Amino acid sequence: MELIVGDKRWSSWSMRPWLALKHTGAAFSETVVRLRRLQTDADIAAAGSPSGLVPVLRDGEVTVWDSLAICEYLAEKFPQAALWPADTTTRALGRAAAAEMHSGFSSLRGECPMDIALRVNIDVAESTHKDVRRIVALWSDLLGRFGGPFLLGPWSIADAFFTPVATRFRSYGISLADLGDEGAAAAYGERLLATPEFLEWEREALADDGAAGSR
Repeated sequence: MELIVGDKRWSSWSMRPWLALKHTGAAFSETVVRLRRLQTDADIAAAGSPSGLVPVLRDGEVTVWDSLAICEYLAEKFPQAALWPADTTTRALGRAAAAEMHSGFSSLRGECPMDIALRVNIDVAESTHKDVRRIVALWSDLLGRFGGPFLLGPWSIADAFFTPVATRFRSYGISLADLGDEGAAAAYGERLLATPEFLEWEREALADDGAAGSR
């Protein structure tokens, strides 16, 4: 299998299936396409992306694009990895949470794009406050319902989808306590950023960024 991703410093959509694929334990190769360059579109096209976007998964004759579709493919291909829980109701709630992230929170995503290396404190718009309040409520509800440590209990695709959100809160100095959190959501965000898989992504992102800056 080959996973085509964007720069690890910035590509939140690439991070999601990369984390899921790491959790399967399957071997895969990785191709990184440089973003924010004049030749980026051409490079993505050359990598074989049907949509002209990353990420893309190639598995033999199968090509899957879109982060959520890739994660669902991996969940079916590697059932032993339990990327979704076996219980129908729990799985449905997890899918709803992942889909909400996939299609929503446009103010947060637009005002606070993922940047692994960034550390600032900014005043965000009220529309972004609204997005964060909803995320806090969603995280708190699922953590309370299933008892943690992750949204559905064990780690799942839902957690892959919200890991880049946790990086945004850290990067932009967003205090969840000011936006409805009683502590559970912030602690969950910290757990996401302490998983071995995320720490590997972060190390590679920062190392690659440093190497790029030295050229």
